[in-house]
This record gives sequence, structure tokens and C-alpha cells, in this order.
Amino acid sequence: MIESDDDRADALFHALADRTRRDILRRVLAGEHSVSTLATSYQMSFAAVQKHVAVLERAGLLTKRRQGREALASGDVQMVRSAGRLLAELEEVWRARVARIDDLLNQLKE
Repeated sequence: MIESDDDRADALFHALADRTRRDILRRVLAGEHSVSTLATSYQMSFAAVQKHVAVLERAGLLTKRRQGREALASGDVQMVRSAGRLLAELEEVWRARVARIDDLLNQLKE
């Protein structure tokens, strides 16, 4: 279970760091897919796809539900937006630092 905001950010960006997981996320954001259907889209074992799905689920980027023998995965748009907000916050910090450097350089010119 993810405990702190930093843990949540670590889990989100770890999950998004992998190309296959990003592709799985794109697919499940477009609509619900069974894990077995997802597995047919990749040149890897079913177990490997299950592991990718588990990483996305732990990060909160997708949810799974059972329907009979199938595990159905759906993307969580709110968590994707949460990742976007985290990036926006980091960008704000970065822009503030750049602005401060500009101010310091302008002071040196005076």
C-alpha cells in the first residue's frame, strides 16, 4: 500500500517509466480490457503482462475487477491527472528557480 505523497509519486513515475506499461495504460484508458486480451498485444508471456498490470494497479493508474474467470482492467483518469499535477508542481519550482537566477544575473549587471 502506498503511504505518503512521495511514495505515491515514486509509484506513479516508476509505473510510467516503462514503455509497455504506458502502452497498457493507453489501452485501458480508452476502454476496459481483459488482462488476457492485453497479453495478446505483446511479445512477452502472459505472466510478464500480469506483472506490468500489477505495477500499474499498485500505482493506482488502473483498477481490476473480476468477471467470471477474466480479470478486467480499466484506467483511472484521475490518477493520470494526479501525475500531471505532480509534474506541474515540479515545473513551477523549476521556473521559480530560473526566475531567481535571472534576477541574480540582472543584479550583477547593475
